[in-house]
Amino acid sequence: MADEAVADRPAEPAAPKAKDARSPEPPPRGGARGDDNAKDAPDAPGSSDSADAEAAEREKERERAADRFKDRTRDPLAEEQGEEEPTDAAAATRARRSGQKLLASGRDLIGFDRSDVGRLHIGDINIGLDARRSGLSMRDGPVPEEELLRIRRTHIEPEGYVRLRRALEARRLLVLGGAPGTGRASTALALLEEVTRDGEGGQNSERVRRADPERGVRGLATQVMGGKGGHPRGTGYLLEPALDRPGTLPPDGMDLDQLASALAEQGSYAVVVVSVGSAANPLLAGRYGAICPPAPTRELVAVRLRQRLEEEHGDPARDGGGGRARDGGRAPNGHADRNRGGHADRDGGQDGGRDRDADQDEGRTRNADQGGDRTRDGGQDQDRGQDRSQNRRPDDDGSLSRLLERAAELREDPEVTEAVGLDDLRPAEAELFASLLAGHLLGSVGREELLSGCRGLAAVQAYEWFAGVDRALAAPPPGDGRAPVRSGTAALFHPVAFRIALAVLGGASHSAVSAAAHLLTWELSVQSDPDSTPARPLFCDDPESDLALSRARPADGAVDVAGAEVTGRLIFYRGAALPAAVLAELWDRHFPVRAPVVRWLRLLADDPRPQVSMRAAVAAGELSVRDFEHGYAELVRPLAEAPTPRRRVFAATALDQAAGHASHRRAVRKVVEDWSRHGTPALRWTAAMALGYGRSADSMDDTLDALARIGVRDDGEQLAVASLNVVRLLTLPECATVLRRLADWTGHHGEDYQDLALVSIVRLALTDVDEVLDDEPGTPLGDRGDWPLLLALAATRPELTGKLADLFWTALNTARSRDVAFDALETLLRSASRKDGREWTREGLAALLPALTAEEHDRRRLDWLLRRMMRDQDRPLTEERARALWRLAVPARQRRSEEEESHG
Repeated sequence: MADEAVADRPAEPAAPKAKDARSPEPPPRGGARGDDNAKDAPDAPGSSDSADAEAAEREKERERAADRFKDRTRDPLAEEQGEEEPTDAAAATRARRSGQKLLASGRDLIGFDRSDVGRLHIGDINIGLDARRSGLSMRDGPVPEEELLRIRRTHIEPEGYVRLRRALEARRLLVLGGAPGTGRASTALALLEEVTRDGEGGQNSERVRRADPERGVRGLATQVMGGKGGHPRGTGYLLEPALDRPGTLPPDGMDLDQLASALAEQGSYAVVVVSVGSAANPLLAGRYGAICPPAPTRELVAVRLRQRLEEEHGDPARDGGGGRARDGGRAPNGHADRNRGGHADRDGGQDGGRDRDADQDEGRTRNADQGGDRTRDGGQDQDRGQDRSQNRRPDDDGSLSRLLERAAELREDPEVTEAVGLDDLRPAEAELFASLLAGHLLGSVGREELLSGCRGLAAVQAYEWFAGVDRALAAPPPGDGRAPVRSGTAALFHPVAFRIALAVLGGASHSAVSAAAHLLTWELSVQSDPDSTPARPLFCDDPESDLALSRARPADGAVDVAGAEVTGRLIFYRGAALPAAVLAELWDRHFPVRAPVVRWLRLLADDPRPQVSMRAAVAAGELSVRDFEHGYAELVRPLAEAPTPRRRVFAATALDQAAGHASHRRAVRKVVEDWSRHGTPALRWTAAMALGYGRSADSMDDTLDALARIGVRDDGEQLAVASLNVVRLLTLPECATVLRRLADWTGHHGEDYQDLALVSIVRLALTDVDEVLDDEPGTPLGDRGDWPLLLALAATRPELTGKLADLFWTALNTARSRDVAFDALETLLRSASRKDGREWTREGLAALLPALTAEEHDRRRLDWLLRRMMRDQDRPLTEERARALWRLAVPARQRRSEEEESHG
């Protein structure tokens, strides 16, 4: 075709006149719908002015229909009808996928008896884990010699231990900080045991004492200075002051100096153990302060496991069969007994801390090879056999080394690692994990009991984080009988709020999690004390303390901002099991906290950032699963009826998350079915969004029937949102069913059904894969995230190319959808290559265009469109790219000479 012949609109071949205004069947390839061609039919001989008027009226009606159609292709997620800025659907999809990964581990969080969660019974293992209650019961008393002996044998030195010991020796006082459960107290006891052993109190059996935490630093200084209590010189004191009680003032530098002076006069030492945070940070920043690093998990578990196997099995080559006690008959200590509940310190169990490396042990043994302390008798094995009929013991010729090899293999078992769900174990957790592994190897713990016990580790941590957090608010200050002090509610609740926010928003930016935590802190404070306005200092936050107290880790990653990805500081729990464990603990055991958390989640539903609102919606769905009656009444139903699309999307996402659980799928499907049939417009809108996930109906046909009901009702009021969710279904494996139903709708007698199909087809061409796909990168569609979905399907599902081309051809040849469809086709053509010339969607165009231009009429239309794009003054298409597109669409044998001249 010569350049002079370029028309202002596509040249179309003659088509037969329509008998009706609307055709009930899809038009044949090469023709158009009847309503498209009526306006082009030649006037009958002798036509009058009235015929011209009727033609003009028909043209106006066609334009009005085209305008209505275009309006139905708008983004239904936009807040306002005339909003032009596109919504960030791709960011919302990624945020939802990230939230589901954190909470979809399917863990059995209540697989053990939680009536007394501080003590676990697995097989015949009985281990105490509630460090907080055990530690608080130890007040102002000597540390038993057996415990000091255990510390000497088993404590692994943390990094920088020698530096800590030298600081204590030089200043007599050390303020040791760290997160609860990381071994601070055990490290403090190891330091005190070492410095007092060779000091003035070395011969004293009570040379290390725990000081009363209620008396604090000032009380201890007074006691040491006056020689009260009859404590000999050279005593070492361990103090864990209660700095987290509202109204409690932390000691200042002068108080610490006074205590250090008193200790020097008495030749004594003291270690003050504090939790990192705003109250203790000034102490840790002073000259007496130091941070206690956490334990290395692998080494800690290895040492504990070896101890357990030695205690249970022994080494026949050395023990003579394991029938007598090692270490020369030394009396057993509290740590060696299978019942570990004895006197666990506050910091995470019996051991509570770090084992020291053998090369730094300065004469002390590192493990129980030189001193096991548990006697065995045949009675225990017999009792165990009565409890478990199939009791498997190691082979008689089995050795300790072989057991250790099997233990190492079991530790790396993927199923065991997944069940533990923690990146690193704290001392009490390592104690239990080692006992579970040893019990399984020795036959006293079955495989399911092993996995259940491993899953319980995260649940126990969540329990300890929340148990009795606000008990201090109801306790009067010691000794004066005044009313409870409640001015510190915000400071008390902030660590708890941060853990909840991290469970809900894990993987979001640190700033988003922190801001959400402050919102929740306010809600918790108001719920706890509604008569007072919560007060929180603005410059006392410590992000590093938040991470330490919540077992969190930062990581650099991508953050979605206004449709673009930027690098930001993300935050995660140190363990995949913790988010679900925190939410389960919160919802199942602490009913009064539900009201403030529900208010907080509603606030997050309004957050314009998808990384916040979508993650919160996923968490709301998980909470609803744990109590569907409450979740539906307080979260899902109110937000489903909200006036804003953002809240309704939140409700739909929460419903779909609940539908992901087989136990709740039937209930969710009943709710969505009722909304689609009998709901208000807002409820039908929400039902359409829930249906788009593909799990809220019994089958794909049922899903499409429900979407059709929603889309065609009330003159297509909800057609936009229905078509969007039809397109979302095309990313699922059953997409062939969706295409078949779209073809059926194009031939439907009802215009609304036709419009639902046509709008869905056009939206299919305008929607990027990232906006609707739940798959991770690495799948055929996932690797084409920035492709239009129509071209991505054509490239990855060649068996569907013909159906896709037929549907898009129908949209191009229907009057009311033609303009929008042509604009969509131009967008597809321009996506063949990127601005820098690199190939983009060329593969998809190579599959689609030949099927779309099978007839001469279609090739003429493509020829006209390419010429128009070349003459576009704003974005002219280069001749080289036009030729390349023409050659993709038209085989060489079908190209005419004048078209060859124009397009190469």
